[in-house]
Amino acid sequence: MMPPKPKGLVQMDTDMQRRLAQMLHHRSDSLAKGDPVSLPLTTSTSYHLPEVQGAPYIYARNGTPTWEAVEAQLSLLEDAETVTFPSGMGAISAALFASLRAGDRVILPSDGYYVTRVLSEGFLAPLGVDVVQIKTLDYADADFSGAAVVYLETPSNPGLDVVDIEGVCARAHAAGAIVIVDNTTMTPLLQRPLDLGADLVVAADTKAPAGHSDALFGHVAGRDATRMARVRDWRRLSGSVPGSMEAWLVHRGLETLEVRLERMCSSAAVIAARLAEHGAVRSLRYPGLADDPSYALSRQQMQGFGFLIGMTLENATVAERFLERCPYMVRSTSFGGTHSAGERRARWGDAVPEGFLRLSIGVEPVEALWGAMAAALE
Repeated sequence: MMPPKPKGLVQMDTDMQRRLAQMLHHRSDSLAKGDPVSLPLTTSTSYHLPEVQGAPYIYARNGTPTWEAVEAQLSLLEDAETVTFPSGMGAISAALFASLRAGDRVILPSDGYYVTRVLSEGFLAPLGVDVVQIKTLDYADADFSGAAVVYLETPSNPGLDVVDIEGVCARAHAAGAIVIVDNTTMTPLLQRPLDLGADLVVAADTKAPAGHSDALFGHVAGRDATRMARVRDWRRLSGSVPGSMEAWLVHRGLETLEVRLERMCSSAAVIAARLAEHGAVRSLRYPGLADDPSYALSRQQMQGFGFLIGMTLENATVAERFLERCPYMVRSTSFGGTHSAGERRARWGDAVPEGFLRLSIGVEPVEALWGAMAAALE
């Protein structure tokens, strides 16, 4: 029997440690004497082409040196081919549109990221795709017969329910479907869906990978060359291409991802345990708490419990007052940045109590952060 993982910490095996080291030095072998160690920012949209054959770059919609560098980083972390996009939704759109056609059925989480549902209902359904929505927990025993794509998000955003990725993949594949996993909340350091059988991974690198709340970015990763060629063609033909500045910022952010995640996850574990005992908290969700419904499965398929906490206070007024009074909690609709952030998700239409807050724990010193949170709760 394996010993229990330390709560909150990022658990990396030898292979992932090697990949992280390679990621930090992925350009080293190509450096000549006097070359800059930090990735140069290339903003050119056109390239010198006395002839096309053999040119590494042709036009910025096809590829740039800056994209190539950040895709090399992400490919090392995912252990798979990676294609980048200007946002997480750009990546999600590419994965879905490259995998579906009229008459197909896609299964989506009804309690996952709401924009994915809006996209599917507003654009896939009118094109003849049958969109079926089920709760994340219902994936455990859902019938995938007739589905072309099974799309899941685990932990779910914002409820933090967890489903067995390996089990879902086995049943989906047996039914003839491919599996797309939104891994935004975990990153490839904390959860590895491709290793568990997923066909494609999508993620918003806007969150923890970029890490500083200053770049929109996303990626699709997969190990089937034909499928990834479709994704790459979608990017080129649709024009859903990332900017060079954003790619440069994400490249820089990825170099400190492990260090930031270690702080964020360990702080989240401390704060979640204290919130669970606080009288003002009506209910709490954090996969790293031993009594959380997701704890056992999270220990099995994750390399860490993440930095997101779901906290329910008495009502909307109390929740908003907490955010207003806490000086170290940014009132923001994103997560994964260096600043801790909180948002009352019911205002976006998520099926959560009015007093539910999604908390994203940042890199502040944990005792200073907890002191501010505890004072705001009183």
